[in-house]
Amino acid sequence: MSGAHNVVWLGTPAFPEAARAALADTRLRANLRRATGTIRDKRLAVTAELDDWEELRETAATIKRHTLRHLDHHLLRLEKAVTAAGGVVHWAADAAEANRIVTALVRATGEDSVVKVKSMATQEIGLNEALAEAGVRAYETDLAELIVQLGGDRPSHILVPAIHRGRSEIRDIFRRRMGEWGRPAPEGLTDEPRDLAEAARLHLREKFLRAKVAVSGANFAAADTGTVAVVESEGNGRMCLTLPETLITVMGIEKVLPSFADLDVFLRLLPRSSTGERMNPYTSLWTGVTEGDGPRNFHLVLLDNGRTATLADEVGRQALACIRCSACLNVCPVYERTGGHAYGSVYPGPIGAVLTPQLVGVGNAASLPFASTLCGACYDACPVKIDIPEVLVHLRAAAVEAERGGRLLPTAEALAMKAAGAVLSSPRRLAAVQRLAAVGARLVARDGRIGALPGPFASWSGTRDTPAPAREPLRAWWRRTRPPRSEDSRTTEGKGPR
Repeated sequence: MSGAHNVVWLGTPAFPEAARAALADTRLRANLRRATGTIRDKRLAVTAELDDWEELRETAATIKRHTLRHLDHHLLRLEKAVTAAGGVVHWAADAAEANRIVTALVRATGEDSVVKVKSMATQEIGLNEALAEAGVRAYETDLAELIVQLGGDRPSHILVPAIHRGRSEIRDIFRRRMGEWGRPAPEGLTDEPRDLAEAARLHLREKFLRAKVAVSGANFAAADTGTVAVVESEGNGRMCLTLPETLITVMGIEKVLPSFADLDVFLRLLPRSSTGERMNPYTSLWTGVTEGDGPRNFHLVLLDNGRTATLADEVGRQALACIRCSACLNVCPVYERTGGHAYGSVYPGPIGAVLTPQLVGVGNAASLPFASTLCGACYDACPVKIDIPEVLVHLRAAAVEAERGGRLLPTAEALAMKAAGAVLSSPRRLAAVQRLAAVGARLVARDGRIGALPGPFASWSGTRDTPAPAREPLRAWWRRTRPPRSEDSRTTEGKGPR
């Protein structure tokens, strides 16, 4: 299957421009710092409780690597198991096909509204918008997603989509918009968390009791039994998954696991990595349909949308192992300062910087692989050991090649790198350049620092001072202070440091 659909929000500026605007928002930065810091500290505390945490990570990474290598096999096993359990499986090559399938399924029920469990896959394909065009209204039931929907906003975090909103902002959104979507906010609503949660509960309860159709995503699906899993913290998902007559689940094909037993590993990793909890308050598992228990009709839509194209990249495919825990976002110094909207994608942060360009094509999200300091904190935090820095560097090279567009003439950067290679490969040339740099630096440096540089160096030096080269290069200092002690030592020490 192939046919990627653009998961980048159309019209969104590239990351550098969007990040510049986000950095100017002091309230946003304060909200992000407080929220990510809290989640980060909780995660560190609960992961430290497990003596086998690193073994769990390695086991999960091994399972994911195996699954991705044999993805076609496990998907066919999943289809067979779901069908045998009374469900119906649909295959969607891209977003347009997935939206057509879900819209047709909803229309077949005769309903004009659905309730939704929080799902990044449905955000990726723009399902709410597609349903609206068909006259079907989708109601988000996750508290944070409800805030985003009522505010006409976009999610900015994988786990906490409304992380950029403060309590007073949420209160104002509830007061202003709840009545347009159903039960209005109570009179005199305050910004106390308890009051806000109660307002959302009252607003959503009537929707749960009336809904005939629900749409969900999936955290995992076991190929051997056909069991689908959704984990959440509020119970809204449980209401959607059990009360309606028809349940439609949209799942990225990478979410499949070989066996039901594999869930044990991931259900221990995910809550600790995402919310800093030992286990999720609500873990819902279902296998097809069961008479008298839950929905009478179950449809599983398996979504490709660029995933098989990503699978073909031996380096980049590891991004498909992501379990959407958001641990990488909470430790990322770039995300903490810019928030998720700057990434222009439903997948923000470090994982979005490597996943989005592969799903939509590097040329359509060329700035995202550069939205990182390459500090490696994301790799250390990832529960399935995705080497995000490695993929970032790999995609940066691809972005540069895409920008060149097959041009025969080398870029200024390529010429600079070639010149640097020629200098660094020769000790004599390096020493000469160091002497020239020291002389030149003395002419332009002030207080040992060099300000803005001209030409191609302007973008780098415009936001940071460049240290002036030392008056005496290291090799010269070494030769001056470390003279050879004997004839034998000249062959090693006499040449200086290497």
